[in-house]
Amino acid sequence: MDDYAQFIAKVKRKTGIDLSLYKEAQMKRRLASLYMKKGLNSFAELFAAMEKNPALWNECLDRMTINVSEFYRNAKRWDVLERTILPRLLAENPRPKVWSAACSTGEEPYTLALVLLKHMPLHRVSVLATDIDENALARARLGLYSERSLAELPEEMKKKFFTKDGEYYKIDEKVKQAVTFQKHNLLADPFPGPFDLIVCRNVLIYFTEEAKQILYRKFHDALRPGGVLFVGSTEQIFNPGLYGFEMEETFFYRKR
Repeated sequence: MDDYAQFIAKVKRKTGIDLSLYKEAQMKRRLASLYMKKGLNSFAELFAAMEKNPALWNECLDRMTINVSEFYRNAKRWDVLERTILPRLLAENPRPKVWSAACSTGEEPYTLALVLLKHMPLHRVSVLATDIDENALARARLGLYSERSLAELPEEMKKKFFTKDGEYYKIDEKVKQAVTFQKHNLLADPFPGPFDLIVCRNVLIYFTEEAKQILYRKFHDALRPGGVLFVGSTEQIFNPGLYGFEMEETFFYRKR
């Protein structure tokens, strides 16, 4: 077994994260750059150093779980959600169950809550947000964001739901209360449900084709009939019918 394969096996035993389900070249490159930055020479040395240093464990987990997010990322897709997808879902269920899967540091589920707020009173807005990375979830619960994270956010929303806090912006407590954050491993844990809408964007691109196929089926099973899976702008499902979906709009897949 080579150096990287041994590293994968040790990480899986310790954390439950199966790196073999991520695209190998990308993940290997990310983690090799980390061990070189730390003056180490191999994945074996990296794991030994991680065992002794909790801060390095956390830094390595951040590299593994790829936390890149912002509010209203690819804004045109959110417009389609708001104007086309949500009106149908709300007509079918005025209290929709919504899941932001692999939510990273919270920008996506908070965006979902803000979009839902345009259509319903706050007490009816409820978003489940999950991620494998506890550091990311802790930051999400804080609700404190840089100017860069808010670059795509409509100005009126920024004024209404955020307050300046030093160099950061803090999201309104009422919006925070509409989102429930939980730890969840997409590749290992059972899926909750049934949901009206599942949002999982800019995550599937990091997985192998085999892992994606497993996830499409699991997302299908976690939706109610007519429910929608919303994926990222580089994550088109080319044979949605294989997984029991039909394309409602580009990047939006309805469960048949």
